[in-house]
Amino acid sequence: MAYRRLQIDVISATDLKKVNLIDKTHAYAIVSISGHPKVSQQQRTAVDRSGNASPTWNFPLTFAVEESATRSNRLVVTFRIRCKRTLGDKDIGAVHVPLSELNGPTEDGELLQSVTYQVRSQSGKPKGELNFSYKWGPKMASSQDPVTAYPAQVGPSPFSLPPPTGYPYPYPPPQPVYVYLPPPPDQKPQKNNWWAKFLCVETVKLCLGYVIADDF
Repeated sequence: MAYRRLQIDVISATDLKKVNLIDKTHAYAIVSISGHPKVSQQQRTAVDRSGNASPTWNFPLTFAVEESATRSNRLVVTFRIRCKRTLGDKDIGAVHVPLSELNGPTEDGELLQSVTYQVRSQSGKPKGELNFSYKWGPKMASSQDPVTAYPAQVGPSPFSLPPPTGYPYPYPPPQPVYVYLPPPPDQKPQKNNWWAKFLCVETVKLCLGYVIADDF
């Protein structure tokens, strides 16, 4: 299964509908390709905070489209323009372009084709224009992964420390620490020895009595 790479540069829009009564319009665009289960993709631009109703993005996006699907008339590229707001974003308008209209004069275009389409509000009324450019890239074999714009980094951080050798997992497990405390000394209750002392004193007195009696 082969894929074709489609690059879309969302350039700008002019005279859009103002959805804020006081604040400026901070517009961004959500670009999606729909109409085929294997081609459904969606990406978005950055938010323009200075152009008001005529924003400028110059934001490149890249999609991977199945080669067989590019020859069908079911795929549609949708540009959904929204306004960034604190209390919830709001739709400004949309542009729907059949993918068949973006076929270049050659199989692999070398230059970007610039086009302009009418922006329509939710009610269907035309309000404003959208400017973008596109270019078809070379075919990609099925063994290659489809390329999208700004892929996330996968893998360990370049600043992470290497794990120590000799362990099947990143770091050695913590070793338990044992602390041995000596047992408290046996404390035997002290017995009251007054009876032994009394017998000892009486025995001494008795012996002295015998000695005195013998002298007389």
